[in-house]
Amino acid sequence: MSLIVETAIVREVDAETIVSPSATGRLLLDSSHTGGALSTIRMTLTEGADGAVPHHHATSTELFYILDGKARVLSGEEIVTLEKGDVAAVPPMTPHAFAAAPGHTADLLIIVAPGIQRFDYFRLLDRLRRGEATLEELLASQELYDNHFLNSPAWTHDRRQAQ
Repeated sequence: MSLIVETAIVREVDAETIVSPSATGRLLLDSSHTGGALSTIRMTLTEGADGAVPHHHATSTELFYILDGKARVLSGEEIVTLEKGDVAAVPPMTPHAFAAAPGHTADLLIIVAPGIQRFDYFRLLDRLRRGEATLEELLASQELYDNHFLNSPAWTHDRRQAQ
């Protein structure tokens, strides 16, 4: 088990921010800051925006805490709507995804434990969005970032209904 051995502090003003037309990601604590105990990001989504496509982590639990708004979260084959103050923890190997609920924005605090070095993953996603990286690079990084993409007919159906 990984333990935090010294206090890790990131001030909002110092957090690296990745901005796209539909989302803002604030990279707060990577596992290198916490002795491998956890990784934390804050994700703010515009109305109805997608967050993460279906995937699983082989070794980590992912926790979603809704700071504001409403989010749709896939866990296995179940899709739930979480509102401000709600929390969900998805265990390892469980397919999951998230998005802002239709007609709503969502502000989420996401914690992955034990931690995964993930900041370079989010930077890769940003480079892919800007056309500076390829889908092949992203797919090749699945083991490195313990972010394994998968197909979820339930999630695909739910997101189509949201449009």
